[in-house]
Amino acid sequence: MVPMNVAPADLARVIGALRVLESFDGAIVTVPHKQAILSLCDRVSARARAVGAANVLRREPDGQLVGDQLDGIGFLAGLTHAGITVSDKAVYLAGAGGAANAIAFALADAGVLRLTLYNRTREKIEVLRNKLFTTYPNLTVTLGNSNPSGHDLVVNATTLGMNPSDPLPFDALKLTPGMVVAEVVMEPEMTPLLAIAHAKGCSIHLGHPMLEHQLQLMADFLGL
Repeated sequence: MVPMNVAPADLARVIGALRVLESFDGAIVTVPHKQAILSLCDRVSARARAVGAANVLRREPDGQLVGDQLDGIGFLAGLTHAGITVSDKAVYLAGAGGAANAIAFALADAGVLRLTLYNRTREKIEVLRNKLFTTYPNLTVTLGNSNPSGHDLVVNATTLGMNPSDPLPFDALKLTPGMVVAEVVMEPEMTPLLAIAHAKGCSIHLGHPMLEHQLQLMADFLGL
């Protein structure tokens, strides 16, 4: 794997160049390109189409690009491996980006009791709620606020926590003992949110299992 730092304004041009590069087999796509990459693919999986984002890209021998979305199933696999179940649970999800969309669909598919969505930009979670209703019409989805109380599982699916100056993704002081608080941020491993959650008696779930449980899926998708 060779890291490529690509500005959003240059994404289409870079993908166009990779399309004709015969030695290019594929890529892992990360923030901030997971949603924008979708329109640059020739084909996408049903999962990526429903979510509206892709995080893996494969080049076919004829130059066509295929996208898929593995964040959600990787996140759920990490929870399952840790003994955390989501079926019939009340879940609070912060975020509305590519990873948040993927996790929301994976949670819905796993049979959560109800899903509360929160994002500082309300319009984005309204779009996510409408997408979820299209696929899961019987799912209880509500638009929440910064208070995560009253839920079994609380998920930070934003990038907040990567930088020391970041604000908390929601009001962590409202966390209560017995909750499970899960991160998608991998570095630092112990984010300020997780530190507060641990101090308040919550169980915590680190961010790196989401990637760890995608690695074999990514390798299979890329034919490695």
